[in-house]
Amino acid sequence: MSLSLAIRTAMLTPDPTAKVMATREVVRRWRSGELTFTFAHSMPDVPARPDKPELLAPGAMPRRRGGAERARIALLHALAHIEFVAIDLALDAAGRFGAEMGRKFVDDWLSVAADEAMHFALLARRLRTLGSFYGALPAHDGLWDAARETAHDVAARLAIVPMVLEARALDVSPQTIARFASAGDERSARVLQRILDDEIRHVRFGTTHFVALCEKRQESPPAAWKRLVAQHFHGAVKPPFNDSARHRAGLSREFMAGVAS
Repeated sequence: MSLSLAIRTAMLTPDPTAKVMATREVVRRWRSGELTFTFAHSMPDVPARPDKPELLAPGAMPRRRGGAERARIALLHALAHIEFVAIDLALDAAGRFGAEMGRKFVDDWLSVAADEAMHFALLARRLRTLGSFYGALPAHDGLWDAARETAHDVAARLAIVPMVLEARALDVSPQTIARFASAGDERSARVLQRILDDEIRHVRFGTTHFVALCEKRQESPPAAWKRLVAQHFHGAVKPPFNDSARHRAGLSREFMAGVAS
């Protein structure tokens, strides 16, 4: 089977558990040499989604109410949805841009897809342990917008998805982890710490490929990143930044200078 067909099949798998398994199977078959490095099959514009959770516009999301445990469940559910969509973002990057970028790019983004599948599975299991489940609450439908916005250009995709969206997780995750730990939920805190450690590597993959692409195009990486963020990110890049995590991920202060608002 071709790599692009295997990726497309996983992206068009709606059931969350089945998507996790399909993603793991794509990665296993790629690493074992069972998939050919061919890209005859296009990536779907929108991946398949399960019937639940209900997907709402970001502005239509209900405010999180209730006691402390309900608030933590709601936050874990939101994070699980982010990781679920991130599976398809990573698969799409490998399938959409792999022919242009080469095998190392595919290796890296399929590795990310496997991580995101594991992250989702960990969060979904934690929700079940707490008496809930993925799909019990609505989720916002804005996460795939970045994929649509950057489908035409791998540089734009790298600039926005790993270097803005995932990098933002590096900034906010330490406070989220501390919140769960202070509430006595050490199991959730450990899951979130594992995710943070992996996300540093994901952002580093994005930054490394972005810098190499800019050098190939004879562009300044910080200047190109700022231009692409201005063109394709319809939000604000806000401090405070987790400088140590960003540095480990290859996002120097030169990138951030003058862009934060």
